[in-house]
Amino acid sequence: MYKKWQYSENNRERAEEISKKFNISLLVSQIVANKELEDEKIEIFLEPTRHNFYDPFLLPDMEKAVERIIRAIEDKEEVLIYGDYDVDGITSTTVLMNFLEERGLKVKYYIPNRLKEGYGLNKEAIKQIENKNINLMITVDCRNIRNRRHRICK
Repeated sequence: MYKKWQYSENNRERAEEISKKFNISLLVSQIVANKELEDEKIEIFLEPTRHNFYDPFLLPDMEKAVERIIRAIEDKEEVLIYGDYDVDGITSTTVLMNFLEERGLKVKYYIPNRLKEGYGLNKEAIKQIENKNINLMITVDCRNIRNRRHRICK
């Protein structure tokens, strides 16, 4: 597969302007300048609030997922978060783990071994998790196993 790298030309003048106006380093301001954002969008980019994010209920079946997590909280179930080993997988695993623990859940996590298990959900790992009597497994930053569906929820 051939991939073509695309990059932005540095706009040093705009980067310096952004650096001064928003009191950020030249390195960060160069990244912002490359995004070609207007000043009001720069502010949101640098200091977003929860009101700046998309509505999570636009995702399919989000209501069902929320109801299931609420039930797990109410029933004090043990939950496992199955993440990925890259930076966004580990970050999303940690953020969700902290959130659920703050709500009183006992949470475990599973991060696959990059060299042995590769990307995405791993059939053998799912079998091991199922044998540990986990009632709810939540995946973050994972691809599904092709042509297979697993359901651990009870």
